[in-house]
Amino acid sequence: MSETTPESISQLSLQFDTPPQIDWRKTVPSVSELTRRIRGHLENTFGDVWVKGEISNFRKPVSGHAYFVLKDASAQIRSVVFKGSLSKLKFNLQDGMEILLHGKVAVYEPRGEYQIIGDTLEPVGIGALQLAFEQLKMKLAKEGLFDPKRKKPIPKLPKTIGIVTSPTGAAVKDILKVLHRRFPNRRVLIFPANVQGEKAAPEISAAIQLSERWNQLNPDKKIDVLIVGRGGGSIEDLWPFNEEIVARAIYQCSIPIISAVGHEIDVTISDFVADLRAPTPSVAAELVVPIKEELKSLVNSHTQRMLINLKKSLEHTRLHLGHLTSRLVDPRERIRLIKERFSIALENLKKAMRMQLTLSRKSLESRVQMLQTLSPLQVLARGYSLTTNKSGSVLRSVSDIKPGLKVVTRLADGEFTSEVISE
Repeated sequence: MSETTPESISQLSLQFDTPPQIDWRKTVPSVSELTRRIRGHLENTFGDVWVKGEISNFRKPVSGHAYFVLKDASAQIRSVVFKGSLSKLKFNLQDGMEILLHGKVAVYEPRGEYQIIGDTLEPVGIGALQLAFEQLKMKLAKEGLFDPKRKKPIPKLPKTIGIVTSPTGAAVKDILKVLHRRFPNRRVLIFPANVQGEKAAPEISAAIQLSERWNQLNPDKKIDVLIVGRGGGSIEDLWPFNEEIVARAIYQCSIPIISAVGHEIDVTISDFVADLRAPTPSVAAELVVPIKEELKSLVNSHTQRMLINLKKSLEHTRLHLGHLTSRLVDPRERIRLIKERFSIALENLKKAMRMQLTLSRKSLESRVQMLQTLSPLQVLARGYSLTTNKSGSVLRSVSDIKPGLKVVTRLADGEFTSEVISE
């Protein structure tokens, strides 16, 4: 055992009081670790943000995602909007557009860059739907879809009228009511489609194409004019008629189309493409057919005017003959010839009058016969019947029949009500 001296005790105490040295360099984080910490801090702090700026360097590769820089006068930040969120936008993004962008801040670790992943966008200074409307309007105008030279004339008295709208909406009821009041017994075909919501635009387009198919399959019952529309509503409600798919379906249709969407103050893309715009569905029906009684009065008026003109011509000839007779007292042969010519002219006038009256009568009878032929009462008179539910909707299939349903059956000489007992 060695001897312990005060010096050795002091040295031993010094060894125990001094902490061991730590190499601080071993605690420095790597780039990945530091980036991961920054990412966690940023994403936790800025997980729900709005930012306003101008779009720059916009690009949209085949992936369908949108990449751009959002900037102001002093700074910029990279931004991305993935395909799912981008597909919900009604308007198109482009360089120079000022927007409000909602999303979250994210860090791309391989490059140590932060960016905003956006999920909602709004244009600054104008509504998203209004911007989408203006963008599509400009695009289609440049392509010539609004060119007045390509618009087809609306027939004066169509035999068959097509309607593309909701079969349960107020618009179709208004159209049918006006058509029946002004000119009954026109053939009307309804092509049903939703006119509101996400499915509406494809269904409206499909219904227009179906009307074309009808004309191909039924050349003897071709649709002469097509009314496309719905009643009033908000801009969101009417938006299907601002969709490009509907505009192109109207443009490609060979049938003359009247666009009747909303109220008079409502203007849609469909109005610009259609051959004629009606301010309301009811006005569209008024534009399609004249008032029957007014048309008959017009025919009678033309007939009377023709008779008056014939009488005036006859009287003029008679006066001319009398004048010649007074001047030609002695030359009996010339007088005889003039009288003979007068008799021939008079007979020709009578024949022309009878022929014109016969043609007018046949034309009127033909129109009356056409109206009687198209009348559903003629069908009923042949032994057929028409069955509807209590609200007046025609039952077309046994699938519409349910136990307890009350139906109205119309025959040629009246109608009766019955109740379905079983399917």
